[in-house]
Parts: sequence; structure tokens; C-alpha cells
Amino acid sequence: MNRIIWLIGPSGAGKDSLLTALRQQQEQQLLVAHRYITRPCDAGGENHVALSDDEFCQRARRGLFALDWEANGWRYGIGIELDLWLASGFDVVVNGSRAHLAQAQERYGPRLVPIVVQVSPQVLEQRLIARGRENGEQIAQRLARAARYDSATRHCRVLNNDGSLQQSVSRLLALIREPAPLGAKEHHHVC
Repeated sequence: MNRIIWLIGPSGAGKDSLLTALRQQQEQQLLVAHRYITRPCDAGGENHVALSDDEFCQRARRGLFALDWEANGWRYGIGIELDLWLASGFDVVVNGSRAHLAQAQERYGPRLVPIVVQVSPQVLEQRLIARGRENGEQIAQRLARAARYDSATRHCRVLNNDGSLQQSVSRLLALIREPAPLGAKEHHHVC
């Protein structure tokens, strides 16, 4: 059974870098989905498809999203092509949302494998400062949210991303290849 890898983690944990690196790998049966987002394509580091609010609403009304949600003032969608890719024998990595994991689990059940990307508070702070998008107060807020993230991930596979990007990509690929535990049943917990 092909799976959806629901990659989650706090802002600054390195999800975008991991996804960019995964796209360069020679994994024959692994695809990385693009998200459709109502923010400009040059905002942030994510390789996404930028849509206007009207475009997004039109696609949502026509059932062109497998999953969609709102967060941080933006609308996010994963295209219905996700289902075609699964049916064609691919595993698919999605830049997911912890807050909307239950929605994804309801639709995909045991096919959904949540992996949380974690970094130590010191590394996270350094990365947030280096990217230069937030001021000191915003960085402090992101660090506080990240601490809450760590306490709520006991049922997820965990990827520590403190090391080099290549080490983290290798560990992520190993987690993706890891089989489900014997007797695993559908879970409806939120990481």
C-alpha cells in the first residue's frame, strides 16, 4: 500500500530544505507534492503554487483539492493529483500541518504516516535569526510554539534535523522506508 508522508514541524525546523533536497534524490517511487497557497510565490522559501483567493475558492468548489485548510492568514491546498499518484504506485511526501493532521488521517487512514521534524531550541533559534524574516519578539513566539510542538509528538515518527542536510535527508528516507508496525491499525490521534 502506498503512503502519504505527512511532514510536519515548527517553522524554522528545515522542512522546506528537506523537501527541496528530496526532489533531487533518485527515489523512483517517491514524489514530493507542491502545496497550493494564497500567498505570493516569492514569500518564504517554500516551492509552492501561488493562487489568488478567487482561484483557490474556485478550485476548492470544483473539488480539485484532496485536502485544504487555513492557517496563519493563508489558505493551503494539496491537489487531487495526490490520489492519482497513490493509485499509480507512488509514495508522496506532503508539507503538512499538525493542526490539520486529523483531517488528513480521516481521509487517508493508515496510508498517512506523520513524521515530525524536530531541532534543538538552540539550532532553531540560530536558523530563525539567520533567515531574517522575524524580529526578536516573533522569534521568541516561534520558539515557544516549537516547545509545545515537541510535547505533542509522541505518536509520530521523529526526525532530528540538528545535523547536516544530507544526514537529515538520509534519515528521512530511512523513516519513509520503515514499514508500519505489525498489527498497526488506523489511528486518529493528533501529533
